[in-house]
Amino acid sequence: MSNKAIFLDRDDTLIEDPGYINDPDQVVLLDGAAKALIELRNMGYKLIVVSNQAAVAHGIVTEKLLGQIHDRLNQLLAEKNAPLDRIYYCPYHPEGAVQKYRKESNSRKPNPGMLLTAADEMDIDLARSWVIGNSGSDVQAGQRAGCKTILITHPSHYKHSESAHAEPDYKAINITEAVNIVKKYHRSPHNAPTTVDSTPQSTTQSEPPTLPQNIEHAPAPEPASTEQIASDDREHLLNSILEQLKTMQRTDMFDEFSVMRLMAGVVQIVALFCLVATIWFLMRPNANDNSVFIALGFAVVLQVMSLTFYMMQGRK
Repeated sequence: MSNKAIFLDRDDTLIEDPGYINDPDQVVLLDGAAKALIELRNMGYKLIVVSNQAAVAHGIVTEKLLGQIHDRLNQLLAEKNAPLDRIYYCPYHPEGAVQKYRKESNSRKPNPGMLLTAADEMDIDLARSWVIGNSGSDVQAGQRAGCKTILITHPSHYKHSESAHAEPDYKAINITEAVNIVKKYHRSPHNAPTTVDSTPQSTTQSEPPTLPQNIEHAPAPEPASTEQIASDDREHLLNSILEQLKTMQRTDMFDEFSVMRLMAGVVQIVALFCLVATIWFLMRPNANDNSVFIALGFAVVLQVMSLTFYMMQGRK
């Protein structure tokens, strides 16, 4: 029986993307990436990276250095018991600075070449496989290969491209939610693999069917009233607001646990307690200025500490 696989983009899907990575020490795993891969492997998927690497064509890195970068990625994942099965990359770009790599290639996403090669070399059933990435080119490559697709749409990870109009099967805030989507798909009773219809469509326009003579035509609908249009607009606005709130909730739900955030919350509570103590000291008949200033000073210091922890969390 053929294998099934998860095809993963590399930058901003598994690792941080500071721009073109040109040093193995720049490889930093995204939060939750290793855990996600472990869960996917436990579901029986092969784990395959498929990545456009135009940096080679632009002369920023050599293929040898790129190999060292990928060795570092494999090392970091292996240390967390989440090794990859294989990494495919496309070094070509039609506007590359290096003549050897300046060309169009079927391997460059949104073309499906890397996925098709992996399917041939690793006996992958593409209809049972998924593509997870943060750009429209990932989605299109998956669709052209016949895979199901998940687009990561986190604001800091989503990558606009000329293929951004591609509509994925699912959207996720990060790879953690993407794994949950795959799990939910497996639990669904309607999870039969979908197939890609490759039958060419005729360009000849068919004539509309002729209605039997004994069928009466339905009366034309009356135009919608102004009140109906306004009601529809309000409903559309409310649905848009609800969708935005759901997205915000998903972002919070699938963010990784943060010690900094926990500490900031604890310090914030203590600062609030100090403010309450300050008010209590002020309301006492024999109020002591020293006690008031001490409590207020602690509240200010703790509040600054809380803000500092939140800033450190934001920079993580």
